[in-house]
Amino acid sequence: MQLLTLPPSPTLATSIRATAQVFEDPRSQALLAHLQQVAPSEASVLVIGETGTGKELVARHIHHLSRRREGPFVAVNCGAFSESLVEAELFGHEKGAFTGALTAKAGWFEEANGGTLFLDEIGDLPMAIQVKLLRVLQEREVVRLGSRKSLPIDVRVVAATNVQLDKAIGAGHFREDLYYRLNVVSLQLYPLRERPGDILPLTRHFLDTYCNRLGYGQVRLTHEAERKLLSYDWPGNIRELENVIHHTLLVCRNNLVRDDDLRLSHLRIERQSSVQTAAPQSAEDQLLQAFHRLFEEQAGDLHEKVEDSLLRTAYRFCHCNQVHTASLLGLSRNITRARLIAIGELVVNRRGAPSLARPERTLQFSI
Repeated sequence: MQLLTLPPSPTLATSIRATAQVFEDPRSQALLAHLQQVAPSEASVLVIGETGTGKELVARHIHHLSRRREGPFVAVNCGAFSESLVEAELFGHEKGAFTGALTAKAGWFEEANGGTLFLDEIGDLPMAIQVKLLRVLQEREVVRLGSRKSLPIDVRVVAATNVQLDKAIGAGHFREDLYYRLNVVSLQLYPLRERPGDILPLTRHFLDTYCNRLGYGQVRLTHEAERKLLSYDWPGNIRELENVIHHTLLVCRNNLVRDDDLRLSHLRIERQSSVQTAAPQSAEDQLLQAFHRLFEEQAGDLHEKVEDSLLRTAYRFCHCNQVHTASLLGLSRNITRARLIAIGELVVNRRGAPSLARPERTLQFSI
């Protein structure tokens, strides 16, 4: 059995990461074969999968199979930093670059030089940082915050996400050019419920691990307990399975795990049933209700106010891109530009080049 595990760390006890990965299920075996083919290359890799499916383990295995195995492997959670600090964390900073920067500090790209940088939850990066990340990947150099000097780097990037980046691109939350730069190779990690052949091998691994930690002898599973494990849908994936086994060993008797020893969560079932009791409103129905409230609260010039607010909101949603705004609203760019100037969202300077105006108040629609 091919088994991957994370190196021991005191943070794993409270982490949502998967600490083990096996490749017994046919889908997992196909993933492993693909992984072994692409790992020796220098191509960027995008690992896609739900939380707890083992994305970091796969990234570490890619590093281990590559020519960079002697170099560092650095794992960074992009969603763990505040927007004001993420640039300094990734690219480093010089002394005095911001309040509290008492000394110069290398960023994670520099720390991973000669090795592999794993960027987990890449979809959480702010748009401004995505632009700088794209430049780093293209130019293969970083510029620390507060510096004008570029530093060459030799880093292979493996990124991971638990969101659908194509939808994030459509919503204007993720750059399409960065997506294609990261997605040279794509690896899909299926949730545990879709690779049932991995459930019992993982269960036996966690039984052995926690029996050793707790000083227990060998523990067996009844057939009923195995069937219960296989029939559950595991919304928390591998990490949830580990937690269930840990708890089970604390309550089972006579070194035998019975089905009633397994305490499985029913949160997902309850959530689905609550959704089914009340059909969700369509976006059109919600918009109609918002209009009704607006009619009751305001009077006069509503058509112009709504039109201006729609254009202004769409423009900011598209990150002040006129072409994207026009496409979103089904207008020509010339009409969109003229209306943005008319409502004060764009100010044309003497040379005819537009600049951003100060934000104005927009109508509030509570949908």
